[in-house]
Amino acid sequence: MTDGRAALVLTGGGARAAYQVGALIAIRDVWGRRAENPFPIICGTSAGAVNAVALAVFSANFNEAVKKLAFIWRNFHVHHVYRADTLAIAESVTRWGSAMFLGWLFRQSPRSLLDNQPLRALLEAQLDFGAIDRAIADGHLQAVSVTASGYTSGESLSFFQGRDDLQPWRRAQRVGVRSDIKVEHLLASSAIPFVFPAVRINREYFGDGSMRQTAPISPVIHLGADRILVIAGGRRSEEARQRTDTYPSPAQVAGHTLSSIFLDGLSMDLERLERINGTVGALTPAQREAAGIALRPIETFVIAPSQRLDYLAARHRNALPRALRLVLSGIGATRKNGSVLLSYLLFERGYTRALMELGYQDTMSRRDELARFLRVPER
Repeated sequence: MTDGRAALVLTGGGARAAYQVGALIAIRDVWGRRAENPFPIICGTSAGAVNAVALAVFSANFNEAVKKLAFIWRNFHVHHVYRADTLAIAESVTRWGSAMFLGWLFRQSPRSLLDNQPLRALLEAQLDFGAIDRAIADGHLQAVSVTASGYTSGESLSFFQGRDDLQPWRRAQRVGVRSDIKVEHLLASSAIPFVFPAVRINREYFGDGSMRQTAPISPVIHLGADRILVIAGGRRSEEARQRTDTYPSPAQVAGHTLSSIFLDGLSMDLERLERINGTVGALTPAQREAAGIALRPIETFVIAPSQRLDYLAARHRNALPRALRLVLSGIGATRKNGSVLLSYLLFERGYTRALMELGYQDTMSRRDELARFLRVPER
C-alpha cells in the first residue's frame, strides 16, 4: 500500500449534502485538526460541488475549511437556497399552471419550480474563487473539479482548475475541460432538473451534474488520484419488495427519478473500479508495463449513510415554510412513501444537523480504517 495522491469525491443530493459535512468533521478529527490539506484533489457534483469548491477555496487550512462549512450547514434555512415565501410559491404555481393549460397562448415555458437566486448570493458572499489559483500556486491544492450536464450535447462535462501539467480528457459522453471555476459552475452543477433553472456556460445550458454521469470517480483518476475517498449522499434501499395497491404519488415518482440520478452512477462506477482493481492487482508493475496496460490499482474508501435519509427527512417536514409545505403535501412529498423528494429540498437546520450527526457517527464508526486510509501515524 503506497501513500500516493489522495482525492475526495463528493456526490450530489441537494440538502443531503449536509451528511458530507458531518463526515468531513469526523475526517478532520481523525486527521488531527491540522492545517495541512489531506486531499490535494477534490471533485464534486451537484450540491457536493458546492462543498468541494468551498474546501478548495479554503484548502490552505483544512481545519478552518471544515469549520466554515459546518457553521453554514448547521444554520441553514430554505431561504438561503431558494425563495419559499408565499408570493414566490404562488407565482411559481401560477406559471406552471398557465404553462400546462394555456401554453399554446403564451408560448413561453417556465424555467424552474424554484428560484435559487438566494444560493447565488450566498456563494458570492462566502467564496473567494480567486483563492483557488492561490492555493494551487502555494501547493495546498493540485486540482478541483465540478461536473455539470450539457442539455444540448448530452455530455457530462467536468470543469477543472488545477496545475498546469494536468491535461483535458475526452471519453464517450465524458469530457474534462480546463476552466476557472466560478459561481456559474456551482449553480449549473446543482441545478436539479425542473426544480432549479439551467445555467448557461459559454455556448450551452447546463443542469445537475449527476445526470448522465456514468463514471463519477473518473474525474479524480484523470486528475492523478491514487487513493479516493468517496462520501455518498444516500444508499440504495435493501428492503424487500412489498405488495402495494396504491398508485405512486407524483412525489414518489419524482423521488425515485432523483435517486436514480444521484445514486445509480456511483454504485456502478464503484463496482467497475473494483473489477479493474482485481484484474490489475493480479499483475506486477513489470507485467503491466510489458503488456502495455496503463491502468493502476486505485485504493478506495466509501462513506455512505447507514439510515434512510428520506425517513429522516419525513420527521422534519414541518420545518418547511407553510406555502411550500402545502404544495409538497399536495403531490405527496410529506408522506413517508414520497419523502425522498423532500429529503433533497429540506434545507432546514433541524434536518441538516441530523444529517451532519449521522455523517459524523457513520464515519467515526470506521475510525481505524479511515486513519489507515489517511496515513495517520498510529499512536
